[in-house]
Amino acid sequence: MQLSKNLSLREVTKSITAERLGINNAPDKEDIANLIDIATHVFQPLRDHFDVPIAVSSGFRCKELNKAVGGSKTSEHMVGRALDLDADTHGGVTNKEVFEFIKKNLEFNQLIWEFGNDENPEWVHVSYHKGNNKKRVLRAMRDGKATIYKLY
Repeated sequence: MQLSKNLSLREVTKSITAERLGINNAPDKEDIANLIDIATHVFQPLRDHFDVPIAVSSGFRCKELNKAVGGSKTSEHMVGRALDLDADTHGGVTNKEVFEFIKKNLEFNQLIWEFGNDENPEWVHVSYHKGNNKKRVLRAMRDGKATIYKLY
């Protein structure tokens, strides 16, 4: 099933951890509707702008999978409203460029510069909540074993 021209349901539900642990990471109809929203309003405009493949390193995560990977108990990944994007995987575009484009041009609920350094994040977390986008921009950093989030 295609969520948008360049993003499939398979891409946003694939998980090595789920496969390894035998977790069924299948979204329900409401989750799929949310995935279509984020694909339509965030992923596809981003993909069209840069015209290069952009990898989804983490998309939909059922509650069991979210717990297995140590995700937040309130993660928007669990309801199909968040994607972790990694443009560095395919080259041609940096994660910083993806982050800046989303920040300046698209509607989003939350945008996070995930780890990395001052030049480039390791990946970009973006969420979209139809009708309720707060445009909150954060930076995730490691403080020992803990992750801390600061306003960007």
